Amino acid sequence: MQVIVVGGGASGLVAAIVAARKGGTVTIIEKNNKLGKKLYLTGNGRCNFWHEDLNINDYITSDKEILQSIIATTKNKVLPFFTNLGLVYKVINGYYYPFSNQATSLINALTRCLETLKVTIKLNEEVLTITKEKDFTIQTNKDIYHADKLILAGGGMAAPKTGSTGEVLTLASKLGHSINKVYPALVSLNGSGKYYAIWDGVRSETQVTLYIDNTKIREEIGEVQFTKTGLSGICIFNLSNYVTPALIQNKKVMININFVPWFKGTPQEFKKWLDSVASKNQAFPLGYILEGFLNYKISNLLLKLIGADAKTLWSSCNQEKLLNLLFSFPFEVTSTNSFEKAQVSGGGIPLSEINPKTMESLKCPDLYLTGEILDVTGFCGGYNLGFAWMSGLNAGEGCCQND
Repeated sequence: MQVIVVGGGASGLVAAIVAARKGGTVTIIEKNNKLGKKLYLTGNGRCNFWHEDLNINDYITSDKEILQSIIATTKNKVLPFFTNLGLVYKVINGYYYPFSNQATSLINALTRCLETLKVTIKLNEEVLTITKEKDFTIQTNKDIYHADKLILAGGGMAAPKTGSTGEVLTLASKLGHSINKVYPALVSLNGSGKYYAIWDGVRSETQVTLYIDNTKIREEIGEVQFTKTGLSGICIFNLSNYVTPALIQNKKVMININFVPWFKGTPQEFKKWLDSVASKNQAFPLGYILEGFLNYKISNLLLKLIGADAKTLWSSCNQEKLLNLLFSFPFEVTSTNSFEKAQVSGGGIPLSEINPKTMESLKCPDLYLTGEILDVTGFCGGYNLGFAWMSGLNAGEGCCQND
């Protein structure tokens, strides 16, 4: 059984290992000069590859029931797979990392297994066309291959410097698949404000709430990075998964920022606290008080927006407007950053066009689809790699299940 895997990323490596273990003669065709190129960047090189609480609520997809069936049947196979490779890992607040804190440990575990299984690796080779008659004919920029089974695992369109440019989606389309709109996900957001240069470079613990057409969608608490064009950081990346589809539909996208998430009371209760601080420190200007809990750049911005300055007293400022800005600073999203700066891409081939047990195409027999080319987008925390592993396991087993 000749099996060709197009793409040597996360899902492709797992699929190749499983198919080879089940007796397949496996070849990986990878356009980059090494396998797992994008994996080296995951988690800033630490490779957060799994999460102990992975479930359907950690994903956005057009086919939730199908994804749920994949998670239910495959989730418990992932960690034993890596344990059997000899990978030692640690868990920090539910996040799984190689014990070495290096992505290379995980990548080496995968690639050494491929060597042991005698999987053929073709690097620096790009697939140009795929045709199917009795079997698949795969033409690359260097050679022509034939395969009984074909696994497309070439990734989406995010981080094109790592080789993800969407050509595998085009190949799948020519084999009969439809493609849901592909967009940057887990990406920073841009707004239209003229004052962002003031807060550029600030990192602050905040609560951010996403509204689409005035409907609350999701809330996140954590560190936000303030940039000269808008907002970034893990909290913002998670919200971004919803943004592009909404903007495409010309919906209004707003993020409300709470700069004082540590205060658990209402704005009026916070006012009483500020009244108390001001009364005990009557010589303190408002700038001093705000810098007790805010970065000075944020403090200066808020003062500017209420028509005050650092020397203004609490008693003489527009208290209601300041409280509104502290608890619900409005940020209108106008766009996301590009694929070049996105961690993953959203959209892709709908899950309704594959068999979730095997990842086999319902449009083209003996074709299997895995990873980011499918319309499944996870939040930050190892969820996207989690889906890559699960889909790779299913495809590797599925393509050789009758052998």
